[in-house]
Parts: sequence; C-alpha cells; structure tokens
Amino acid sequence: MVSTDFKAVVQRFYQLQSERLETYRLFEEGHEAYLKTGPHYDFEHYKQLVHQITLAFNGISKEVLDIKDKFQLHLDRPDLSDHIDKLQCKEKHKLQLTAQLQLARQRAQDHPEDQEASQEKIQQLKHEIIKTQEALSEIMQDFKYDSEEGD
Repeated sequence: MVSTDFKAVVQRFYQLQSERLETYRLFEEGHEAYLKTGPHYDFEHYKQLVHQITLAFNGISKEVLDIKDKFQLHLDRPDLSDHIDKLQCKEKHKLQLTAQLQLARQRAQDHPEDQEASQEKIQQLKHEIIKTQEALSEIMQDFKYDSEEGD
C-alpha cells in the first residue's frame, strides 16, 4: 500500500509540471506580442514579462527540488529523485533553447536581408526544442511508471 503522503507528493509534482508548461505558453505569447511592437520594441514591457516568467520558473524549480529531496531523503525513492534530476537538467536546456529561439526570431524580423540564415537557425533551434521535449516526455513516462509501481 502506497502512503497518502507519497501520493500527495507525486500529485504535486505533476501539478508543478503543468504549471511549468503554462509558464512556457505565457512566455511564448508574451514574446509574440513583443515582436509585434517592432521595429520600436516595447522592451520595458517585455523585460517585466521576462522578470515575472523568471520568478515563476524559479519558484517551480525550487519546489520541484524540494520534492526531489523528499523522494531521496524521506520517502526512500532515489529512483524518482534521479528522474527529477534528469528532468531539471533537460528543463534548463529547454529554457536556454527557448531564449535562443526568441532571439533568433527577433533577429530574423530585424534583419530581413539575412532571411535564409535566420530561418535555418530558427529551424535548427525548433528541432532541438522538439528533441528536448521528447526527452522530457520519456523522463516523465519513466517517472510515472516507477511511481505507480506497487500501487
């Protein structure tokens, strides 16, 4: 029988992952709105958005790391802790790629004369993000499988 505490921690982890996805969506929407303000970009508004997004991601990451510690230290589930470690690393990489993609999109908009090179870079980054999302999905599947063992 799996403890109620264990189930609550697993459930909270899933909620945090949902919050992280929603934060990415807001980040993407905000960047699209920012690009529409070009060529005289509303940088102050975008800077404020980036600050809010950063706070949200930091809060999510902090809580996910607390959950990782609970699995490792209190619930005797180092396997789930390891999955979260891998996930956090991939999430960090995805965020870096997302920021690079946003810069590449702005560069493409600001320098239409370099359209071919810009589009190539954008496609490369999109492909890397997709590969990272696939890796994240795999880690989440492994987490789900391992967390349901003995249920």
